[in-house]
Amino acid sequence: MARVALVTGGSRGIGAAISRALKDAGYEVAANYAGNDDAAKAFTQETGIRTFKWSVADYDACAEGIARVEAEVGPVDVLVNNAGITRDAMFHKMTPQQWKEVIDTNLTGLFNMTHGVWNGMRDRKFGRIINISSVNGQKGQAGQANYSAAKAGDIGFTRALAQEGARAGITVNAIAPGYIGTEMVRAIDEKVLNERIIPQIPVGRLGEPEEIARCVVFLASDDAGFISGSTISANGAQFFA
Repeated sequence: MARVALVTGGSRGIGAAISRALKDAGYEVAANYAGNDDAAKAFTQETGIRTFKWSVADYDACAEGIARVEAEVGPVDVLVNNAGITRDAMFHKMTPQQWKEVIDTNLTGLFNMTHGVWNGMRDRKFGRIINISSVNGQKGQAGQANYSAAKAGDIGFTRALAQEGARAGITVNAIAPGYIGTEMVRAIDEKVLNERIIPQIPVGRLGEPEEIARCVVFLASDDAGFISGSTISANGAQFFA
């Protein structure tokens, strides 16, 4: 029987690549999304992967969404906490709302989602939690105090929870992507991309969503059972943590 993987933010960008890669690896995949109904519908039509709508920032919505996934697809064996937002501003201009929205989704969302699958994984003595952090959670980034704080928190969450899950057969790891060639990144002004961003990346290019997805597939596998509490830095040698 195929293991079930739930990917938050799983119908677009890096999340869509992760969902596809897990399906190709033999998992039954459920993709969560927050708001873009048209993109989710198109993704399901293209891939056959079922999509489920709720906000990871809402604890009760997560509990209800996970219950629906487990009723329709099966108990969640692999959780990929990928959903994330940005509300960039220099700190002296950042509003409490910009801070709260990013923390609620990018950090509290990990608690909300993981809390909903943790006891089932403990009972079954198997689980894989994979948290998508960011190079900017490792090194910081001007204009992203909220995002950098949340993504750094994701790594701390990973390290602490890995110790709690170890004896229950649950691994908890993080991946910290650098600049990845998603629709959002490629929408950046070409001059800025070519003159300011890519020169910071020693390999001389953006990463591809599929490269992050392959990291997820490995961490989800039985082969990665001795790896927990780790962070894979997938950033083209831009930063070493």
